[in-house]
Amino acid sequence: MPDAIPFARALPEPQVREHRAPAVPGLAVLAASIALTGVGLWQTLAATQSVTSVVLPIALAAAAFIAAGLGFAGLTIVAPREARVLQFLGRYVGTLRDDGLRFVNPFTTRKKVSTRIRNHETSTLKVNDADGNPIEIAAVVVWQVADTARATFEVDDFVEYVSIQAETAVRHVANSFPYDAHGADQLSLRDDAEEITERLSAEVSARVEAAGVTIIESRITHLAYAQEIAQAMLQRQQASAIVAARQLIVEGAVGMVETALDRLQERDVVVLDDERKAAMVSNLLVVLCGHQSTQPVVNTGTLY
Repeated sequence: MPDAIPFARALPEPQVREHRAPAVPGLAVLAASIALTGVGLWQTLAATQSVTSVVLPIALAAAAFIAAGLGFAGLTIVAPREARVLQFLGRYVGTLRDDGLRFVNPFTTRKKVSTRIRNHETSTLKVNDADGNPIEIAAVVVWQVADTARATFEVDDFVEYVSIQAETAVRHVANSFPYDAHGADQLSLRDDAEEITERLSAEVSARVEAAGVTIIESRITHLAYAQEIAQAMLQRQQASAIVAARQLIVEGAVGMVETALDRLQERDVVVLDDERKAAMVSNLLVVLCGHQSTQPVVNTGTLY
């Protein structure tokens, strides 16, 4: 059995990777912008009350208002477990991850990207296992954005991308293994949940790597035969269980018969020829292997 499940994928190399955006603490810029707004208002009032030239107060007021406006425009609030992807004239310039009030280039556009841990639960998928039996399977994938640049620019919608790739991986894993194992060295979906989920996590991780997403955990939440064959498969499982139980009973009964014959011979209780041994073995096996209680019969005669 291979260590990984091969699958065909031809994804281009990522064109951008996340790096830190240039930023300064925003509280000082906020205070300066408020002060410049006050200066602009004061110069505007001075221009209205001036009896001489008003050019200088108006110019100072305009400059103060423009500077304050740029300061306010560059302020950005970043919440915990949240990032802002910055673009300037269509070019990626960096990502803000430090929470709090930050000041960046006021001419940049800032897209919010959540870096919180998320769950995606696939719908109940109807697929064929490795033996061709229709089964129903569903899984939950725990994921998180690791590279905000790739999540923003490499795919159209990274949330939808993770959803589609997770369902694709679940289908591929279900097609690669049988529902029930037919050999001791064969993995099955029902009996080897830990190994199957590890392979599922590895495949989903490989599929969503291009979107800058990391997979934390994957778990199969629903696994069953499809309704049209569920009854037949249940009967097969019951028959297998009955055969296994009967085999165990027969093995135990044979051991008990051997022990009984050996004890009788060691203690010299009775001398049995081959025909009597065969009759005794037959009676003991009937008693030990029968699923109903036996009725004893007292033999007062002889076998001959």
